[in-house]
Amino acid sequence: MNIKLINGRESVPVENQQLSALSDFYKGFNTRDLSRVKNNWLNSGHVSMFNPLGGIKRGWEEIEGVYRRIFQGNANVYVEFYDFEFYETGDMCIYSGREKGFVTVGSERLDLAIRTSRTFIKNGVNWRQVHHHGSIEDAQILSRYQMLVASAHK
Repeated sequence: MNIKLINGRESVPVENQQLSALSDFYKGFNTRDLSRVKNNWLNSGHVSMFNPLGGIKRGWEEIEGVYRRIFQGNANVYVEFYDFEFYETGDMCIYSGREKGFVTVGSERLDLAIRTSRTFIKNGVNWRQVHHHGSIEDAQILSRYQMLVASAHK
């Protein structure tokens, strides 16, 4: 695979449905398109997300609340997925790597570095996300990120 950076703007070969699903998630996230992000996830009570902004969320309704808070606030969060590995077995695949990006609120900008994994299952003919885990290693950046996004909702 020649694609080294995923942000939703890359051209993915049609036959690579798993990578297309991953790219589509980043397109939705980076353009704040909640319906695209929702369509990327399996609409189930059995999905999960462990995220620096939302903690542990289970079920699409809880996960959607995290994305809604990000997208509807004044914070602009942009991330790109890179340095990743791909694992597949039958109807399940995992992307494990890193995200780099930033959050801006007004004129304030914070650069982000996040360890990330995303798990997809094949649901009929489509690949749907069922799990996401993101971790920010630097405690000061994590704290500032959480404060910036929270302040964007006041």
